[in-house]
Amino acid sequence: MKISENWLRQWVNPAVDSDVLAHQLTMAGLEVDDSSTVAKPFTGVVVGEVLTVEQHPDADRLRVTTVNIGSGEPLQIVCGAPNVAVGLKVPVATIGAILPGGGSGQEFKIKKGKLRGVESHGMLCGASEIDLEDSIDGLLVLPQDAPIGTDIRDYLKLDDRIIEISITPNRGDCFSIKGIARELGVINTLAVTPVAIQAVAATIADKKQIHLHSTGCPRYAGRVIKNINAQAPTPQWMADALSRSGIRVHSVLVDITNYVLLEQGQPLHAFDLSKIDGNIQVRQAKPQEKLKLLNEQEIELGDDVLVIRDDNKVLAMAGIMGGLDSSVTDTTTDIFLESAFFDPLAIAGRARRYGMHTDASQRYERGVDFELAMPAIERATQLIVELAGGEAGDVVLVEQPHALPKRLPIDLTLAQVNQLLGYEVAAEFVEDTLSRLGMQVGGSAAGWQVIPPSYRFDIAIKEDLIEEVARIYGYDNIQTKMPVLEIELKPAQDHLSIQQLRQTLVSLGYQEAISFSFSDEKLEKQLNPAVKLLTLANPISSELGAMRSTLLSSLIPSVQYNLNRQQSRVRLFETGLRFDYQKAASIQDLKQIPTLAFIATGTAIPEQWHAKAQQMDFYDLKGEVERILTCSRLDAHFEPSQMAWLHPGQSANIVVQGQVIGYLGRLHPSLEDQLDLGKTWVCEMDLEVLLQPYVSNFTELSRFPTVRRDIAILINANITVDQIQHTIQLAAGEWLIQSWLFDVYTAQGVEAGQRSLAFALLWQHPERTLEDAEIKEGMQRVIDALQDTYKATLRAS
Repeated sequence: MKISENWLRQWVNPAVDSDVLAHQLTMAGLEVDDSSTVAKPFTGVVVGEVLTVEQHPDADRLRVTTVNIGSGEPLQIVCGAPNVAVGLKVPVATIGAILPGGGSGQEFKIKKGKLRGVESHGMLCGASEIDLEDSIDGLLVLPQDAPIGTDIRDYLKLDDRIIEISITPNRGDCFSIKGIARELGVINTLAVTPVAIQAVAATIADKKQIHLHSTGCPRYAGRVIKNINAQAPTPQWMADALSRSGIRVHSVLVDITNYVLLEQGQPLHAFDLSKIDGNIQVRQAKPQEKLKLLNEQEIELGDDVLVIRDDNKVLAMAGIMGGLDSSVTDTTTDIFLESAFFDPLAIAGRARRYGMHTDASQRYERGVDFELAMPAIERATQLIVELAGGEAGDVVLVEQPHALPKRLPIDLTLAQVNQLLGYEVAAEFVEDTLSRLGMQVGGSAAGWQVIPPSYRFDIAIKEDLIEEVARIYGYDNIQTKMPVLEIELKPAQDHLSIQQLRQTLVSLGYQEAISFSFSDEKLEKQLNPAVKLLTLANPISSELGAMRSTLLSSLIPSVQYNLNRQQSRVRLFETGLRFDYQKAASIQDLKQIPTLAFIATGTAIPEQWHAKAQQMDFYDLKGEVERILTCSRLDAHFEPSQMAWLHPGQSANIVVQGQVIGYLGRLHPSLEDQLDLGKTWVCEMDLEVLLQPYVSNFTELSRFPTVRRDIAILINANITVDQIQHTIQLAAGEWLIQSWLFDVYTAQGVEAGQRSLAFALLWQHPERTLEDAEIKEGMQRVIDALQDTYKATLRAS
């Protein structure tokens, strides 16, 4: 919507400039898209009077004029405008004036010149020369009372700014000068000065009966006005207000209804009284009923379209557009003036259906003040009688009270306001703001009881009221207040995410499987005959009849399926839940354990040219498990496993801080035969342990050299390498930073039940270079510990 700032300031005039005013509107929810002067900047143009007009001696279309601009001698100006005449008052661009340049966009300066040999000391201007719209071909003719010598920008108020506001659908009350002024008044705590509307007394007895046949029109007011001069001129102040609001000037009757629309926000319509047969009726259109609109478009109406009609024909689409056959013309002397309230739901969408968008439909769809019909018709009657003469009859008002909108009270407390806004406002401010917004504010036991005004269709709940408080308080004024939190800082923790875990397994060549938590009871029994399963009363199928105790019962069928289809190398993993039957004394104690399981069969690496494919073995699987444990920052060791479904010599439990968190190894050969599998390697681990957070500790790298010492021992073959390395680390102390096994020998020279193991020991001090004696002392402690603990014999060191 476009409005004139000067017109707005006649209603409320805050002591702020145009930019601040626009910012205030925007921050109140009425976004200003543009604000610009009526005309582009120019200088040196004044009001002048044409004193003489003579024919140019050498040009048929040029005239030589003398013009009085109120200072000095009259100017001789050559002019080509066809309407130049003695006595006209017109804009005169004097020598040195800078004009905006019209369509070219280039400013130009008026200079003294000659036209066909005759000197010209300026230029007489048409509307386009001073950036206004041309209504005629020629000079812009000013009123005879225009004061000579006055700057044309001041006289025509060309520095007035046109404010273009984007009105949101919920703010239909702001589609008028009255509505915008009301908002500005509240924002700046100023009183609004509305126009005085007095009821026009009836001077004639003529009236029309009105019949309402639809709840889509709860209130309709109409008045007969006779003996109007429809050819009376529209006053310049009204024409300026309309044109600066983006509405073309038509005739005095149409202009008055448009002016009241912009001023009050109430759409009006004037019918030619002589073209109305009988009474006025408001009802739904009949199917296939037709109407020729003011824009000369003939439409076929649907039965959901609300219409205004007389006894014989349709006169208008209610709230959208009038009909051509009943429209006022320059010869109209008597009118029927309409002012009504139409339910937004009765109007919404109808205009768009017929490809129209009118000022009336735009307002009615959003909601027009249902108390505005009477004041608006009185205001329009005032202007008609004042500007076009005429005699007015009584206003006929017909209502359907049950169909009018109801204004229900809303309960509001200060605590609700502060809680929703997140900052504190004073109770006095809340009450004052709501009152100045036109709401009835009464006290209640807990706070306020608020009744919204008739023009605010968007206020129905307490949150709507709180939003109004926030708007007027000002979003720019919201306090910056940091929350007070009492927190106990804990060490920053990292953890391996489930996504990172999945990516690690994918990088190891595994593919993720997703399966049900149900499994085949037979397969579960093959894996663990001692398990007592929870079975389903109504399973999906016989293969999914039990709640699984291990994820392997879901993965093994997938491996079988792939092997049966010539996939010799299968590697799958799954993260999911399994039921822990071992620790459950009853079904009520049964818990689900988040678990990671993976299974592999075939070669350790895919077939390729630079490496020979070898069957996967225990150490390949153990290396993959250690990779996962490293990602989880878990320090684990391995112990022999006693799982019934695992190979007794190629399996191990995974132990972290004394707790078994899983196992790895090969399926028992007898189980492989029963399931028709080759060598199959499996692993299952507690997922929660893998994903538990850990604190990263930084240790500065030593700048001093490392020293390696090797040791070879004969030891009982039943003693694990993990046990031996643990003993070495304890005996050596903190300067031993790493140890690893690099050779195993069990051939000639080694007794049965014994084996020769060779370890590398890497020594380093964090702050200095180790001396040879210190290293020897440490090595001796390691040898003594191995001899005392395992009866090991030193072979070489």
